[in-house]
Formats: sequence, structure tokens, C-alpha cells
Amino acid sequence: MSRTAVLYRMVMEDHLCPFGLKSKSLLKRKGFDVEDHHMTSREQTESFKQQHNVDTTPQTFIGDERIGGYDELRHYFGKHVKDEDETSFKPVIAIFGTAFLLALACSWAAFGSALTVRAFEWFIALAMTLLAVQKLQDVESFSTMFLNYDLLAQRWVPYGYLYPFGEALAGILMVAGTLTWVSAPVALFIGSVGAISVYKAVYVDKRTLRCACVGGGSNVPLGFVSLTENLMMVFMGCWMALKGLL
Repeated sequence: MSRTAVLYRMVMEDHLCPFGLKSKSLLKRKGFDVEDHHMTSREQTESFKQQHNVDTTPQTFIGDERIGGYDELRHYFGKHVKDEDETSFKPVIAIFGTAFLLALACSWAAFGSALTVRAFEWFIALAMTLLAVQKLQDVESFSTMFLNYDLLAQRWVPYGYLYPFGEALAGILMVAGTLTWVSAPVALFIGSVGAISVYKAVYVDKRTLRCACVGGGSNVPLGFVSLTENLMMVFMGCWMALKGLL
């Protein structure tokens, strides 16, 4: 038995509401026939909002019930609706997952095998580089969040601006396997300071903070992941320095 939902969304020459498209797609996936009403002007949209006493569009109606916008529709179907303050590890998982696959691909292309020591080195170096890119998108925002917990940045503010450049430099040089005398000390230094800072903030002071590891707009909680990032840099700095000496 078919079910019908009524959807009102903005479809204008200069604006096609993305949440309207998402609402329509979700309704169809849930087996609804969608009675799709387009609002083609700002005046028509404002008149609709006044008539139904709503602040936003799209709006979905099922039977005699007004469900609301896209978030309300997701909630109606029992789907997760992300809160603005909700923390998530998804950005870090995406970065480390991509770095891991890139490392395997590089190893396969260079040596004909994905499972090599160089693949492990590339994984950490690429992860460092990708994390640095996230920070470099908005250095000002990153440095502001970084000041909440980094011990060196709190004493010398410019360090918060230099950190992502140092991380990117070390990562890129490690990918290339060159200038170890530069990359190893940089990674060892910033990783050590970062690890001590995160450990103190989270495990000693018991503070609840957001990590600046993937940029200033991050919702990643400061803790194990942040500590792991810094310990990886420490390990890589020591590993590359040892390789250079042998």
C-alpha cells in the first residue's frame, strides 16, 4: 500500500534548496510517494512560512501531521540528527584511513607489494601531512583552539601559527625520504611537546576540550587520538633519525 507525503521546498532560478532535495530523497527511500510542491519565489516562500507559522523550509507533511524540516524528518524516521556541540572521531578516521590506503598504494606502485616497511613510514608521514592541511586551511582558528591546551603555545603564542607548517614540512620530507636531519628533529620536537601538553590537559588536569588536530573548527574530543597523533610523530622522528645513522 503506497503512502503519500507532501513536501514544500524552494526551487528557484537562483536557488535550489539542498535540504529539499535531501527530504525528497529520504521520503522516496522510505517508500513514500511525494507530492512535491515547488516554491518559485521569495514572496511565495515567505507567504508559506507565515501561513504555517514556520521559520524555515522545506516542510514535510505526512497525513495531517506537519513533520518539519530535513532534521525533523530524519528524527521522524529514527535516524541520528547531529547536534552542533556533538563530538565525533569521523574526521580523524577519514584522515588516517585515507593515509593508510595511500601508503599501501604508494608501496604497491614502488615495490609491487603493499606490505612493506616503507608503507608503514608513508602511512605516518602522509597522515601528518593530511592533518597539517586541515590546520593550514585556517591557521588563525587552529591557533586559537590550540592555545587552550598546548603548553609551549601558551608561553609563546607564535608557536601556534608555526606548528602546522612544521608538521607539514616534516611529513612531506618523510614521504620523500630526504633531509632527515630536518624532518626528524622537527617531528620529535613538536610531537613531544604535543604529547606532554595533551597528557597534562586530559589525564592530569581532567579538562574536557576539543582537539585542534584536524583544524580550528574540529569537534574531535581532546584525548587518546590527539595523544596518538603526537606519539606517532615522536616515533617517526626517532625512527627516521635511527635510519639516517645506520
